[in-house]
Amino acid sequence: MEYKCVECGHRFSLESNAWKCHCGGLLNLQYEKKPIDFEATAISKDHSLWKYIDALPFQKEDDCWRNITMGEGGTPLLQIGQNLYAKADYYMPTLSFKDRGAAILVAMAKKLGVEEIVADSSGNAGTAIAAYGARAGIRCHVFVPASSSDKKIKQIEAHGAEIHKTPGSREDTAKAAIDMVESTNMFYASHIYNPLFWEGTKTYFYEVFEQLNWKMPDAFIIPVGNGTLLMGAYIAFKEMLSWGVIDRMPRILAVQAENCAPIKNAFISNKTLVEPCENKGTLAEGIAIAAPARGAEILKAVRETHGDIIGVKEQSISSARQVLANKGIYVEITSAANYAGYLDYINKYPELEDKIVVLPLTGAGIKSN
Repeated sequence: MEYKCVECGHRFSLESNAWKCHCGGLLNLQYEKKPIDFEATAISKDHSLWKYIDALPFQKEDDCWRNITMGEGGTPLLQIGQNLYAKADYYMPTLSFKDRGAAILVAMAKKLGVEEIVADSSGNAGTAIAAYGARAGIRCHVFVPASSSDKKIKQIEAHGAEIHKTPGSREDTAKAAIDMVESTNMFYASHIYNPLFWEGTKTYFYEVFEQLNWKMPDAFIIPVGNGTLLMGAYIAFKEMLSWGVIDRMPRILAVQAENCAPIKNAFISNKTLVEPCENKGTLAEGIAIAAPARGAEILKAVRETHGDIIGVKEQSISSARQVLANKGIYVEITSAANYAGYLDYINKYPELEDKIVVLPLTGAGIKSN
């Protein structure tokens, strides 16, 4: 198992603490995976994501995760329209889908003997890393934008992490974390740079496949800031194609906030690289990323699935949150952008109403003010 640079192909061991190549390229993870027996996992008494361990970066005999897991995974799939389903990942231990990636990443850090880690986040990823770090007995430094929700910051602090509030943009926060990593050689538990995180988020798509009786939906609505869930989708789709359990990739219908939509701008301009944009301010703070590090990879994944990327307006996000609440579902504001995106997509593609579509409920309503 090793990291591999997406630009020059240089390889790094996991023990190296590498988070980026010498050439500046980002790293992906390579290791041998075994096909999942979905008939067996569907009836497993273990309802957590660890039932998929054959396709995770651990061996069955590894037990480093057993004292860290909090049963993350196995979240319900709710029908909220005739052909529309919402996967309630706010049922997770820290109330967001980021627990999927954090559990894998922190378990690997524990296996590697790491004692101290650094993360940066607008809130949910930092909370998840802090919680699982506490379980693992690993000291956590979490860099957050000074403008982050007070509720999210308090949740991170509750798990004993050291908070580093950073003035400026989300990109300034990432730079501050990277400065600490480079000056100390600490393990960078980044949901953006460390591909171990996506090994957790990909399990979302395994679960949907099981929950729809071994069928994939026609499309997934996926929120995109740094692309944490989208990169997991792309990995899962490629794996499942190679195993022969699906014969095509579902469409990735990505959603950004119109006020901060650099990936959408690159997509509609038919570019392969994403240029930074101005963040004009959005309620959807979880996807307000003006300069996404994985922009080129996100564009490639969307295009390979014959997908699309749209931006949703602020009023649509607020309205969508209330519509979901009226259905008994209270989500954080960023999560409401996903439902707003679905409504915009069926206006753009009316035929989508007759297709099976799944969207994520990424975070609980109590996380937002």
